This record gives sequence, C-alpha cells and structure tokens, in this order.
Amino acid sequence: MKMAIVLSILLATVLGAVAYGRRTRKSATLAEWAVGGRSLGTLIFWFMNAGEVYTTFAVLGISGYAWALGAPAYLAFCSVSMSYAVGYWLMPKIWKAGRLGKLVTQADFFAARFDAPWLGVITGVIGIASLIVYVQIQLVSLGLIVQLTLDDTISSRAATIVAGLLMIAFVFVAGIRSAAFAAGVKDVLMIVVVVLLSATVASKVGAGSLLDIFGMVEAKHPGIGKFPGLDASSPTTAIWLMTSAINIAFGNWVFPHLFQMSYSARSATSIRRNAIWQPLYSLAYFFIILLGFAALLANTHPPGDNLNAALLQFVSERYPSWVIGLVAGTGFLLALAPGALLLVAAGSIFTRNVVRPFAPRLSEAQSLALSRASLVCFAGVAVYLSLAQKGSLVKILLDAYSAIGMLAPAVFLGFIWRRTSATGVLAGMLAGFITLLAPFSAHYWGTHWPQWEPGLIAMAINAGVTILVSLVTPAPAPAAIGIGLLDSAAPATTSRSGYKLGA
Repeated sequence: MKMAIVLSILLATVLGAVAYGRRTRKSATLAEWAVGGRSLGTLIFWFMNAGEVYTTFAVLGISGYAWALGAPAYLAFCSVSMSYAVGYWLMPKIWKAGRLGKLVTQADFFAARFDAPWLGVITGVIGIASLIVYVQIQLVSLGLIVQLTLDDTISSRAATIVAGLLMIAFVFVAGIRSAAFAAGVKDVLMIVVVVLLSATVASKVGAGSLLDIFGMVEAKHPGIGKFPGLDASSPTTAIWLMTSAINIAFGNWVFPHLFQMSYSARSATSIRRNAIWQPLYSLAYFFIILLGFAALLANTHPPGDNLNAALLQFVSERYPSWVIGLVAGTGFLLALAPGALLLVAAGSIFTRNVVRPFAPRLSEAQSLALSRASLVCFAGVAVYLSLAQKGSLVKILLDAYSAIGMLAPAVFLGFIWRRTSATGVLAGMLAGFITLLAPFSAHYWGTHWPQWEPGLIAMAINAGVTILVSLVTPAPAPAAIGIGLLDSAAPATTSRSGYKLGA
C-alpha cells in the first residue's frame, strides 16, 4: 500500500504539472521556460513562493533540529517572518527591474544595473554554486525518502543517486510553470500531512494533548526549550538566533531562483499580497517542531543518529503503512518541486550569463538545449556533494545563505544608491568571501564572536567595502542606474552591457 500511494501521488502530480505547463506554454524559448512569460497570477505565484519556503528543509530539517537540539529549531519562526518583511519591499523592485530590462536571470540584473557584463559572469558563477548547495539539501532529504519508500533495501549512496535521477527527470518536463503547479499540490499535501500527524501524535507518545508533549519533553530533557538547547556547549544562543535570522532575511530573496521567481509574477500586487499573508505559513513550524519533540519522547533512533531522518524514522515506527506512504509521497514533492526551480535557474544562468557573453550568436533553441544539458551536470555535482554530506540540513542551509549573502549588499545598494559601482561590488564581494572563507578569519570569528552567524559578519564587511570603493570609483551610466533606481528619469537607451534600460 505504501508504494502504491507514493506512486499515485508522483504520477498524478507529474501528469498534472506537464498538462498545466503545456496548456499555458506560449513558445519554447529560454525566457518562457525560465520565467513563465512573466504572467503568473496571485494564486499560482502563492504556491510557487510557498514551495520555495516549505521544502524538505522545513519538514525534515527543522523537525530533526528539534529532535537533536531543541530550542534552536525556533530559528524557523523568526527567519520566515523577517524574510517576508524584507520581500515586501525588495521583490516588487526586482519584478519591475525585470520588466524594464527584459531580464531573465539574477546575473542579468548585475550586468545591467552596474553596466558591467563581466560582473554578470562572476555573479552567475557564484549564483550557480549557491544553487548547487541548495539542491544538495533537497537531494539529501530525497535520498532518505527513497530509502523509507523502499524499506531500506538500498544503500544511502544508491538512494541519493536515484534521487538525483528523479530530480533530473522531473525538471526536464517541468519548466517554471509546471514546477509551480507541483508546488501547489505539494503545499496542499504538506498541510494534510502536518495536520494528520499533529492530530494523532499525542496518542503515539502517551501524551494527553499537544501541549503535554512540550511538558513531557522538558521534564525528560531539562532545558530543551531554551537556548542553547540540549547541548549546553553549543553556540546556538539567542545571539546566534538573531544573527542567523537576520542573515537569512537579507539573503533569502537574493538567491538566483527567487530573483527569477520575482520576474515571473504578473504584477507587483501579486507579490505584495503574498508577502503579507505568507508569514502565516510560519505557524506550521510549531507543529513541525512538535513532531520533532515527539520523536525524541518516543526514543527514536534513526540510522547513524542522522537527525535529518528523525521524523521519517518516527513515522515508520509509529504509523500504519498508508500514512507512511502519504508522508513519503509528500516528501518526494517537497524535494522535487523546489529542486526543479533551483535547477531551472542554474541552467538559465549558465547559458545566458556564463556562455552567451562568449557565444552571442546562440539561438533560442540552442540556448534552451544548453540550459537543459547543463542542469544535468549541476545535478550530478549536487549528488556528489550529497554523498559526502554528514551535517544537518539546517547547517547546509546556513552555509548556502552565507555564500549567497555576498551578493546581498550589491542588490540592496543597487536599488537605493545610484553611486554603487561595479568595482565597488567586486571589492565588496572579495572582502566578504575572504572574511567568510579564509582560515584565519574563521579562527578569529570563532574565537572572539563564536555565537554570531559568520555570514552576517561577512555581509556587513562586504557592504562597508562596497560603499567605500564606490565613493572613489565612477558610477555606472545613467541608463544602467535607471534599472535599479526605478524612479529615475533616465532616457531609454542601451548600456554597454547590451540591455535596453530606462524604458
């Protein structure tokens, strides 16, 4: 029964996604494939937006963090709400810039706003690297779900490889419209699963109510509900919570696939409506954390004490096969729907911003074919990284946010300060990456500011250097500035980067 439910969910979703994508497809172009013709309405944009917030990280990563550490899982509450507060201001600006400049990728914005094609190449490579790390999160989780579905009859290595093949197959038939449809199905199923498990979990662990679970887990593990959590020596203090949440909020909409998602909206109104109501979704984390605590009360021990598998192990031990099938089928979609958008973004960036500057004569058909071929390679790299990954999904996510956060100062400054220059952006990124990655920097921050999220420190230094260098270097051409400062009166013209701006 379990396998039948999983296959039914997957087949029905894939067939529906393909039918929806074909019904609304205007033409087989890279722009249509990558940004859906810039015509996604409020409802479908809602599901696609939620699909990028509620992935396998949300369910498996946060429940596993609650199982292993306790209070640090509260990070989910803060980061989601703060991200949408930032998104309410930032996403409409990204949307309008995309309309004005006919932009398809995030790297298009950097090349156009700062009038520097070379900066588009550099930021394109950084964006692809961050997307691969994000795909890794989905693959780690998908591999665990494959193992659960097949009753651990295959190894974790084989399960991860199968997960990679499934994601590649899905993204080839998806495109951004089909991925949005799958995200809608996934969101509905996720709510069903969370409600079903939460409504029955108390009886599974001998509690009288949901609130009793919190009291029982605190009695069994004193201090689990306050920072730093179960591990008294952990740096996951209140300072860690605040700095990590701020880092996520500033970095969230700078991810390349979320830039493209902003381009795809039909209107700025659709974006703002989503930003207002989406934080309500963060309430679901209460129940996800609750399930992690329940797994701890039930003495759940996933293979190798893998915290990412704690919830799956708990469900497989305490629930009937049809519930396991529903959870596994939903888990497949939790990984496949966002994974599709991640790989679509990586493929389109590679073609438009890494290859096309050196091969400008590529046709639309060649560009689309190259994008699809490149995402297979990127998925392969993500599979390779996933096979060697032993850390938590939360740790992988924070690393991804730290990396993409090096583009955040340029994005924010590009929209509010006309003096921001390409040279300043490059200098800021170099300073930020040195702060983040150099061994001597890591040692310094670990010794002197151990509770601070390193990515936020690096982002602050990046912003300071960007401002200082921009003050002493030439500003971009007025037409280029017009794509960021949308109230500028710059005339319609074409900048050196080749984009028609200011119209």
